[in-house]
Amino acid sequence: MALLSNSASYMGIDIGSTGIKIVELKKESGKIKLASYGFSESEKSKTMDWQNNPELSARVIKKIIREAGISAQSAISALPTFSVFSSILNLSNVSKKDIASAIHWEAKKVIPLPLEDMILDWKEIDASQKEKNNKQNVNNIKVLLTGAPRILVKKYIEIFKLAKINLLSLETETFSLIRSLLGNDKSTIMLVEVGASTTDVSVVDSIIPILNRSIDVGGEKITEAIAKNLNISLDKSEQFKYDLGVSAIASPGSKAPKAIIDAVSPVVNEIKYAINHFQDKNNKKIEKIVLSGGSALLPDLTKYLAKILDMKVIIGDPWSRVSYPEELKPLLQEIGPRLAVAIGLAIRELE
Repeated sequence: MALLSNSASYMGIDIGSTGIKIVELKKESGKIKLASYGFSESEKSKTMDWQNNPELSARVIKKIIREAGISAQSAISALPTFSVFSSILNLSNVSKKDIASAIHWEAKKVIPLPLEDMILDWKEIDASQKEKNNKQNVNNIKVLLTGAPRILVKKYIEIFKLAKINLLSLETETFSLIRSLLGNDKSTIMLVEVGASTTDVSVVDSIIPILNRSIDVGGEKITEAIAKNLNISLDKSEQFKYDLGVSAIASPGSKAPKAIIDAVSPVVNEIKYAINHFQDKNNKKIEKIVLSGGSALLPDLTKYLAKILDMKVIIGDPWSRVSYPEELKPLLQEIGPRLAVAIGLAIRELE
């Protein structure tokens, strides 16, 4: 859907497990504005191998761009959180010139795959602490290390080459979500992205992802569990899922809410584990949970999680930093959780 003409706009392109989402943003009068957006989703994700079929993905991307009237030539994309390894490294007594070799050495210890098969990237964090240490003539450096499979990166590069789009950068989905959902909020927050086939759980402290975990449970698994439990079709199950949600005040005797709660339980258990693991290890409390992803819109999910976890839970608003026509607000708020990654990617070049 084209909204504004543009001279210097950028696309955020999210190639997910069930489809592709594209958001085009531009900067005008100092404000980030929505120029256009479009997406293509398939309910048959098991037969639509988006990320591993460069020709198909490139074809769909070009179709979305054409139908949405997108004119940007450059894009940023994201690698799935579950496919990227990340770890916090603490380097002691390391000089500037030796940082790269020290990180490479430490990476061998924490990455379970041969380093020649990975593309490594790192970012220094906790600068204030570093400065304190430097005054004591001890150079202790904290580094966020990320490693992506080289073969996966090559597939993404091929997708954009076939689509004839200038790929400016690849990052991890978590960074995109931090940008669109958290902005400059430096408190300790848990991000939970409930997608179609996976759920990604990240603990973010001072805008740095400290802990990342993924499980193979998402909206599809919930739909399948309800269908099996109630012996109904997947289409009816999908409708039931969004009609009834996980409301604790559902009709007495109704099987659907229990079926949904049982299906959601692996996600709840993963969140509990991540909370306990982080808080025990870091002696810090997570202040709130921010949900994203299409299945975050499951009715009463925020209330259910808040009650069972005894914690503030909200659905993130990825449009909070983006200006758009007021008449589009109801629609954009509805589809926002699905587009959160793509929005965060496009914002990257406009900050």
